[in-house]
Amino acid sequence: MAKSIVAICYDFDKTLSPDDMQAQGFIQSLGIDVSAFWNKSNELAKKNGMDQNLAYMYTMSKESVGKEYITKQHLAEHGSKITFFDGVEEWFERINRYAQGKGISVEHYIISSGLKEMIKGTSIAKNFKEIFACSFYYDEPGNAIWPAQSVNYTNKTQYLFRIEKGVLDVFDQRVNTHFQPSEMRIPFSNMIYIGDSDTDVPCMKLVNQYGGYSIGVYDPKICDKTKVLTIYKDGRIKLFAQADYSEGSKLDLMVKSIIDKIAASQTIDNFYIECHDESTKDTRTEEQLVQDNLILNLEESYSFARTHEIVEKCLEHTEWSQDQTNRLCNIARINSQVSMILNDDTIKKFYNRILRDKNTINNADCENIREKLLYGNV
Repeated sequence: MAKSIVAICYDFDKTLSPDDMQAQGFIQSLGIDVSAFWNKSNELAKKNGMDQNLAYMYTMSKESVGKEYITKQHLAEHGSKITFFDGVEEWFERINRYAQGKGISVEHYIISSGLKEMIKGTSIAKNFKEIFACSFYYDEPGNAIWPAQSVNYTNKTQYLFRIEKGVLDVFDQRVNTHFQPSEMRIPFSNMIYIGDSDTDVPCMKLVNQYGGYSIGVYDPKICDKTKVLTIYKDGRIKLFAQADYSEGSKLDLMVKSIIDKIAASQTIDNFYIECHDESTKDTRTEEQLVQDNLILNLEESYSFARTHEIVEKCLEHTEWSQDQTNRLCNIARINSQVSMILNDDTIKKFYNRILRDKNTINNADCENIREKLLYGNV
């Protein structure tokens, strides 16, 4: 059996880091007050019916003119200065190691409205299987000139489906293709989503709805639980804790407990997938399903009246497969509620019909019933 995979998906700002990434050096480098920058960006979005992420990316570009070039390198340099909550930098290796001891492989993903280029410049970037975040398109000299990707709170959910199906390339349209449960690389039941605010609600709700685990976090220094308590009461998250990623913290114990639970449930989950796959391979027509149910009912018949009722329904179907005929003859031989009334007109008519054109040479039950019907030896 292949090792099970658990995906831990993180928002970034105020989930892994105490502040917005843009406010940890970039905005200040433009000589602008942080609050003034966000007010300007939000006002732009409001006045123009604009996506808030596109608005902040435009504001970054506009305010940088004559002050700083927006390049991948410069954004990565600002990303390298981003600070984290306690324990974040050690978190990934520790959780990976714990899960490995339980026979589980963990993959970490970022799903953020922040900037991919900044996140890539952080000390923790190497720990992520994929970073889904906003990004710029750059001209030939390497300057940002247009948004390439915008990840807002609603389209964040598509990345959960990409993780589920293993379709991580944002241009891969197979994310919209139907997958069988056994084809899902990481089912939602093996997902943990960690976020801090309303913008994470669609992802949190989706993960919860499909059997995963959503955790709300809040800043340990401010200790304001208003947001997490609200989304907890609304049923958006299953758990909440301080954004303390240190060993032995409440969040650390929560995630390890979830990993324990997933590890313990893998055997039954694999049986479920096996049963589901087998059911999808059942190619019987609707009529064949009805016929097979009639055969089961005949097998369990407990009276002559019940046998007569079932066989009358069987007569409504003119075509029976060789396998079905073999089963029906076996029942006529071993179930006394059938064998004792083979000479009944209705029962005899049905069995004569199904045996008329069937190859019964290699089936003892069919030959036995044919002889009884022929010679009246019941």
